[in-house]
Amino acid sequence: MEGWLARNRNTVEVDPDLPAVYGDRIRLIEVVQNLVDNAAKFMGDQENPVIHIGAQEQNGETVYFIRDNGIGILPEHHDRIFGLFNKLNPGMEGTGIGLAIVKRIIEVHGGKIWVESQAGKGAAFCFTLPTGE
Repeated sequence: MEGWLARNRNTVEVDPDLPAVYGDRIRLIEVVQNLVDNAAKFMGDQENPVIHIGAQEQNGETVYFIRDNGIGILPEHHDRIFGLFNKLNPGMEGTGIGLAIVKRIIEVHGGKIWVESQAGKGAAFCFTLPTGE
């Protein structure tokens, strides 16, 4: 089965020299895979779909992000999307548990996750993780 990245011909950009994180490798890979897949899935009719993975310093901590230029999310749905079985588009494939799992993995690792988005202007899923051993 063809994945969303290939189906939508997304370009994925990854910042060089991302800071190292320490934790459950399999679960952290699951976080990135889920967020990238969601970004690709909700690209809409974007002619030049781009997903950017990076990190930046904010208020003394490293904030990792997966940003896209897709359909975006209305602000009133920002908190709701992390709930179990909360799908904004019931017609879209998926179970509605992906972002709830991502949130739980980030929190178990001592981090936090949030979304920055406006409808029609893409979305950035931002999260913190400890950077030391």
